[in-house]
Amino acid sequence: MAAVDCGTNSIRLLVADITSEPATGTRALHELDRRLEIVRLGEGVDRTGRLSEQALDRTFAACERYAERIRELGAEQVRFVATSASRDAGNRAEFVAGVREVLGVEPEVITGAEEADLSFAGSTRELAGRRIPTPYLVVDIGGGSTEFVLGGARPEAAVSVDLGCVRLTERYLTDDPPTPAQIEQARAEVERQLDEVAGEVPLERARTLVGLAGTVTTVAAMALDLPSYDRDRIHHARVPAADVHAAADRLLTMTHAQRKALPYMHPGRVDVIGAGALILDRILARVSPHLARTHLLVSEHDILDGIAWSAAEQASRPAG
Repeated sequence: MAAVDCGTNSIRLLVADITSEPATGTRALHELDRRLEIVRLGEGVDRTGRLSEQALDRTFAACERYAERIRELGAEQVRFVATSASRDAGNRAEFVAGVREVLGVEPEVITGAEEADLSFAGSTRELAGRRIPTPYLVVDIGGGSTEFVLGGARPEAAVSVDLGCVRLTERYLTDDPPTPAQIEQARAEVERQLDEVAGEVPLERARTLVGLAGTVTTVAAMALDLPSYDRDRIHHARVPAADVHAAADRLLTMTHAQRKALPYMHPGRVDVIGAGALILDRILARVSPHLARTHLLVSEHDILDGIAWSAAEQASRPAG
């Protein structure tokens, strides 16, 4: 099974075997390979409404590398999901045709609600039975959008808003480092969007905040003071709210060169991590009074895992 998640900032691949235990029927996902490339597909989309030729070229080149890896591992099924940038683009048909040519599958340009459901499934499936207070509030901070999903065994309320690290950086955080006035403008925009989220998702019901995607894992790496990026230490780390706030403040006041020098920083996140950290910090500040414990639970498993599980479930349904 191969799952591809193409977002505003990155394109990611997961190839996995999904097995079933005959005696119990319990299913498990066994990861064979997981990859990420920063292609910045959504660069400039907020301003122009179109995917640039350069961004499409970068994305198709990554798709070619992924196609080779998928063939090497012998994946029998591929599901390609595209999110915020391709939803917003006037020339998304060009993107769809290019992916189809390279990978031989039709990319699914999913809605924000579908994206939220897949993120929830991928991140919470393994939390069941671990005495973690529910409902979970799953937050997936992307380049162009952020998804909020509240639920326990399944999603109960969800919303996707046009608030992401690339979009917020391009709109407000244009200096290096951003000026206090720019940070305040960005913060006000985040708070305004969170007011809208609260009208759709009852944030006050959240008991555990589960954070997904590169912004969250990078902030966690900073809070844990890791000497390098370490997925095993980051996955299911519990980061106190105060440490998230300190990391966001630090990232917003660092220069590009200082952020680039951090040993856990992916090169493609250097210029947008401050905006992502600001979004995360404001979300945690908003929900902290309601949580069972005032910390962030970090998950390395996310929409990619949800895509793989959904593809497996589709494959196991009887034909017709």
